[in-house]
Amino acid sequence: MTKRQKRLAFIVGGLALVGAAVGLVLFALKDNVSLYFTPTQVFNKEAPQGRSFRIGGLVEEGSVKREGDGLTVHFVVTDRVGTMPVVYKGILPDLFKEGKGIVAQGKLEADGVFHAEEVLAKHDENYMPPEAKDALDKAQKTQEKESAK
Repeated sequence: MTKRQKRLAFIVGGLALVGAAVGLVLFALKDNVSLYFTPTQVFNKEAPQGRSFRIGGLVEEGSVKREGDGLTVHFVVTDRVGTMPVVYKGILPDLFKEGKGIVAQGKLEADGVFHAEEVLAKHDENYMPPEAKDALDKAQKTQEKESAK
């Protein structure tokens, strides 16, 4: 093997190792990446079916129903345009209330209900995830246009 061939083999081998490392990292992160969707986007089938993602919005007034086991809670998340029924089994955050903002992580099942694995409540009156704020603002503008007609 000439010096040039050795150098080329070393470069090709290094690129193969870097490619394999990048592939393994992306494969490992695939399940940890959690995309954010609004109830309207989920209704429009923009969200993945059977894969974990986040949904955010406001807890609809009068929608919170607790089962007898004390842990299972059914509620509806809205972005003022669309709604999404959510089921969560676990302890809810102290700040979880009707009319307040939440972000839930889980999966949309075939029955059309979002089964949450984690529920995060808005921790400050002035804070809302940017995606949720944008979605609520768009929904409010759409409602204003429709009511002006």
